Amino acid sequence: MGATMLQTNTYQNYSDTQLIYLCCNSEQLAFEELLHRYNRMIFNYLYRLLGDSGMAEDLSQEVFLRVYTALPNINAERPFKPWLFQVAHNCCIDELRRRRRQALPFSSVTSDADTEDENNLAMITDPRPLPDEMTEHFELRRILSEAIQSLPIKYRAVTTLRYQSQLSFSEIGNVLHMPEATAKTYFSRAKKTLRTILTENYHYALS
Repeated sequence: MGATMLQTNTYQNYSDTQLIYLCCNSEQLAFEELLHRYNRMIFNYLYRLLGDSGMAEDLSQEVFLRVYTALPNINAERPFKPWLFQVAHNCCIDELRRRRRQALPFSSVTSDADTEDENNLAMITDPRPLPDEMTEHFELRRILSEAIQSLPIKYRAVTTLRYQSQLSFSEIGNVLHMPEATAKTYFSRAKKTLRTILTENYHYALS
C-alpha cells in the first residue's frame, strides 16, 4: 500500500506527456492520475454545454472510456488537454444528435473587432471564495453563470473553453473544428451578448 501511495504522489508531478507514455505502457496509475486531473474540468465543460448534471456525469464517463480505448494509438507528443476537450465535445455532439436536438452549426462567419475589457466576464472563473462584503460581486457571478447558459451553444462552448478551461484560441479552434479567427469572432460576439445581458439583469437585480 505504501508503494502505491508513493507512486500516486509521484505521478501528481508528472506532465501530461509523461503520463501518456506511461499509459501506453499499461501503467494504470498513470491513467488514474489523468482522470483525477481532468475529470472535474470535463464535467464542468459538459455541464455548461448541456445544462444537465446527470447527462454531464454520464458523458464524462464516456469521454474517459473513449480516451482509455484510444491509448494504444495515441500520439503522446500531441498536447493532451486540447485533444481531451475535443473528445468531450464530440461526445456532446453525439449525445445531442441522439436526442434529436439541434447539432452545433459551426459555420464560418466574418470576424469583427472587440477590444473591450474582459474583467467582468473573467470573474466567473475566479475560484477564490468571496467574503461577505463582496455579496454584490457574488450576485454578478451568478448572473454571469446564468447568462452563459443562455448563450447559443456554439458561443457557450467557445466562452467556456476560453475562460473556464484556459485554452488559447488556436486550441479552441482545434477542439471545435473551426479556424482560429472564427473562434475569436464567436468569443467576441458572445462577450457582447453577455455584456448586454449583464447590464439588463444587474440593474434589474439592484432595483
